[in-house]
Amino acid sequence: MASHLQYLSLALYAASFVCYLRFLYVSNPWAGRSGTLLLAAGILVQYFALLQRSHGAHSVPYDDLYGSMSLFAWLLGVTYLGLELFHRQRTVGAFVTLLLVVWIAALDLLAPNQVLEAPLARGALFDLHITLNTWAYAAFALAFVLSLVYLVQDRVLRSRHPSATFWRFPALDVLDRMSRSSVWVGLATLGVGVLIALIWERGLVGAFSWLDPKVIVTVAILAVYIAYLRLSRSPGWRGARAAMVCALNFVIVLFSYTVVNLYLTRFHHF
Repeated sequence: MASHLQYLSLALYAASFVCYLRFLYVSNPWAGRSGTLLLAAGILVQYFALLQRSHGAHSVPYDDLYGSMSLFAWLLGVTYLGLELFHRQRTVGAFVTLLLVVWIAALDLLAPNQVLEAPLARGALFDLHITLNTWAYAAFALAFVLSLVYLVQDRVLRSRHPSATFWRFPALDVLDRMSRSSVWVGLATLGVGVLIALIWERGLVGAFSWLDPKVIVTVAILAVYIAYLRLSRSPGWRGARAAMVCALNFVIVLFSYTVVNLYLTRFHHF
């Protein structure tokens, strides 16, 4: 079972979702601010839950599926909150907090909550590599959500029958900017994480496993998201086509996070 702090963070995320949803429907500024404050509180409480788990494992909480998924959710919340404050847009908060609520509520069903002892021969450098990679996956997940909202909004616009709630969504160009910002965060953290992995494995075994499936898929992720950033500025691909590419790219991220991490790679499992 999850800790009391984990349950408290789930309750705060659920309350944040309710406030964001009310803001989306009635455009009440106080509801939007409350959603942001509750989200920040949930992130803070979940941080202490992760810290508690780390103390039990003597490592960052990634070495089992439960800890990895919990860290992913926390970094997703952190990334969205940063983008919300930077772009001053709260109208997609309901979608992100709903994802957080579903994700955390499903943890007990999808993964056993068992703290494992930290593996040998890893250390702080490896921990930083995993944390940055998980942050990259969370940023790409946020870009996926924003791209889906973009596609839905674009379809409603084309139907010429938008509802009143629709007009409270951010403009398409704002969604596009937020999505690209999230992708930039993902590329930056994943790139630094790869460099740290190069340093760590070379220091450990004197070489790097270039043909490991994890390495190949990571390079593919970097390539497809760089291609998305280029296409998103191309006149022929800008808009809904680029959003579709961004959404489809996330399939590779999911494949890396699940199948590759758990079954295919010899580089590490988490």
